[in-house]
Amino acid sequence: MREHLEAVVDALRRLRAEGSTHVFVSDDTLERLRTTFAPRGGAMAIEAETEAEQFVEPASFSPVPASTPARRPTAGSSSTAALRWDGQPIAKLPAPLEIKLPKGSKMEQMNWLRDRVLNCEVCNAHLRPGRKLVFGVGTPEAEIFFCGEGPGADEEQQGEPFVGPAGQLLTKIIQAMGLSRDKVYIGNVMKWRPEMPTEWGNREPTPEEVAFSLPFLRAQLDIVKPKVIVALGNTAVIALLGLDPETKMKDYRGKWHEFNGVPLMFTYHPSYLLRNTALSVKRQVWENMLLVMEKVGLPINEKQRGYFLKG
Repeated sequence: MREHLEAVVDALRRLRAEGSTHVFVSDDTLERLRTTFAPRGGAMAIEAETEAEQFVEPASFSPVPASTPARRPTAGSSSTAALRWDGQPIAKLPAPLEIKLPKGSKMEQMNWLRDRVLNCEVCNAHLRPGRKLVFGVGTPEAEIFFCGEGPGADEEQQGEPFVGPAGQLLTKIIQAMGLSRDKVYIGNVMKWRPEMPTEWGNREPTPEEVAFSLPFLRAQLDIVKPKVIVALGNTAVIALLGLDPETKMKDYRGKWHEFNGVPLMFTYHPSYLLRNTALSVKRQVWENMLLVMEKVGLPINEKQRGYFLKG
């Protein structure tokens, strides 16, 4: 019985991590839950929640309440993935744009590209009313470019990538590396949040959406010219490396790859760490970051090398 309740808790936590704030439960299901778990449900739920919230030092790399998307239903796998927020079908996207950067400094080129993205008619046509496109943030002189999948609810409200719970965790990871957000560059494959017919919830972008958005991301990378790209999550690495969506990600995660001559490290999306609090998973991500630090020549002290080791 305990394992069934823990499965329910895990499912609810996963939905919360994906951005859901409400879950429909039928009266029949509620009654079954009451009947099955009433004797010990409260105690077990509290115990499961306590275990899930535990996290090991360093304090600069600790989880926050999960509400940011990570793995999502594949677009087209359900009726909700094919509808807009207003219930209308998602329009077919035109061919990807050709981006030719103008001459000028990195900052001038980035400002030109930002203006191009924020005024893109296609991009704006897919925005929910009152929401914003999400371009990117950081310095165009960055040595490390962190690339995620796309905006979530918090990001489309503020117009900045990685500002929700997963973004706060990414900031702490960056700080644990001895850096800050203004010393790196942070962007996404998608510049708009893939549409859903509801206010809450998220989905993976379709291959067509990724294809349309890639020229903007490639242009950002051409401007920054980072020493290392960190791909956060499956969608980012699949898009950058042109992989088959069915590729087994375990064969790519934590290993060096290359994008247009730039070393690329693929690791878990921060939202995955919000759902999976295992010390071993945190250590995997941190080992990936140690490799990134070594690649760009950042100093690494013994305390940093020991983060998330048992004992």
